[in-house]
Amino acid sequence: MTGPARSRTAGLAGRAALALMAGGLVGCSLPSFGPWFLGPIGLGVAAWTIRGRLLRARAFSGLFVGLGQFTIGCVWALEFTGLGYVVLVAFEAAFIAVALAIVPSGRGRLLAFAGSLTILEWARDHWPFGGLAIGSAAIGQAGGPLAGLARVGGPLAVGAAVALAGTGLAAVAGGVWPRRVTHGRLTLGPALAGLAALGTVALGAGLAALAPDGGPGRTDISVAIVQGGERRGIGSLAVPAGHVFAATQRASSRVRPPVDLVVWPEDAVPLAGPLTGSARAEQIANLARRLHTTVLAGVTSPVGGRRFLNEIVAWGPSGRIVGTVEKAHPVPFGEYVPLRAFFSRIASLSGVPRDVIVGHNDGELTTPAGKLAILNSFEAFFADRARSGVRAGGELLVVETNTASYATDVIPAAELAASRLQAIAEGRTLVQAATTGYSAVVDPDGTVVIQSQLGTPDLLRAQVALRTGMTLYARFGDWPVLAAAALALAGGWALQLSTVGRRGGRRGAHMATRRRHRRGGVARAA
Repeated sequence: MTGPARSRTAGLAGRAALALMAGGLVGCSLPSFGPWFLGPIGLGVAAWTIRGRLLRARAFSGLFVGLGQFTIGCVWALEFTGLGYVVLVAFEAAFIAVALAIVPSGRGRLLAFAGSLTILEWARDHWPFGGLAIGSAAIGQAGGPLAGLARVGGPLAVGAAVALAGTGLAAVAGGVWPRRVTHGRLTLGPALAGLAALGTVALGAGLAALAPDGGPGRTDISVAIVQGGERRGIGSLAVPAGHVFAATQRASSRVRPPVDLVVWPEDAVPLAGPLTGSARAEQIANLARRLHTTVLAGVTSPVGGRRFLNEIVAWGPSGRIVGTVEKAHPVPFGEYVPLRAFFSRIASLSGVPRDVIVGHNDGELTTPAGKLAILNSFEAFFADRARSGVRAGGELLVVETNTASYATDVIPAAELAASRLQAIAEGRTLVQAATTGYSAVVDPDGTVVIQSQLGTPDLLRAQVALRTGMTLYARFGDWPVLAAAALALAGGWALQLSTVGRRGGRRGAHMATRRRHRRGGVARAA
């Protein structure tokens, strides 16, 4: 290999390593890996890697940033399939590659970087197969100072703030880096722009604290959250269904009246046939009558030989079923296989023999305890699901989940972080019931009031407020943030092109002057 070729190879390897580190920092900001501030630092390094680079080089950097982020953010998939993990990481990394490729590499980078990442994050949350909102930079901010922005613009606004803070840090570093010293002076323009970006993020976070938060509680109700326990990890899939139901029943025996709402987790009531008339339905009805309360429970039941229902069912104090909500955001390749005929030719689908019936509802469930906005497990990662339930009248967010098949706490911790952002975004108290944890109660400001341990039976009791007010996010959703992101991306390119135009004009004027001088010199010589 020649000297120039060796130098180019070393340069590519260095840029790839730096981009991989940038994404790794973002991944390490996610629960349960590291602190929130690694997210802005990681995206700052990512912005640094595309400075002055051509489109192909920016896409190259973005790909390695994405690989670094999702190698960590999607590590949970390794518990099920190594090949699927590799495909998932590569696919999710491609979104970051596109996002960084369409960012201008010059002066417009500061404006466009956050806008581009925000737009591609929205796309990743919605496509394909309904999207995958796990592993986003926003989830790592649930315990940080930027989380309050969810009240204004949802998790998307939180992610945008992380990206803007990152570019601000990169601009400040670029403005004071020794190589920018020319003729004994620092080039302070980028540093000042970076400080302005950081100030904007800080101001936005401060103003978000003053935004509408759902208002005071209409009334308080007493809630009991039941966690049955049982085995965690892939081995949990082999636990007989009756054991899960029995474990949840045992934990429920500790509930004492008065209590307004008892919450069982997703999959707590697995059935071999219809719910109506089943022995387990009658046992839950007896529990509701004994406590004179409303009981919510996750029920799965077969429909024919190839499909099944995953729904949250509510029993009233009389023991009668008063409402159901079917899962509207099922897990692709977990609860159903999209394009099953195609994928059956290239992989075994024995692990997902049946497809869930997708629900078409707003998620609101009216019960004697109050109007509830229901999030069934995976739905906790989708802000539009909580918003639809709240806009339909939900006064309390309820998450029922089953994360027992994950041996580590990565997904339980990520889901709890997502639930915290949902509580802030909607201005609602949130209660979460999980088969093996984490079960929790979260205040509307995102504070975890009480939380269970993983893998053990538990019973959480709390007084929670029913709230009826609307946050800005509940009113307007993602569109204001997306519009601002599009304007930022367009503004960044406009600034970039105007800069190129001015440089081209100055270069043309300089060349014209040189030509005139040459002609003048020739005339004098003649």
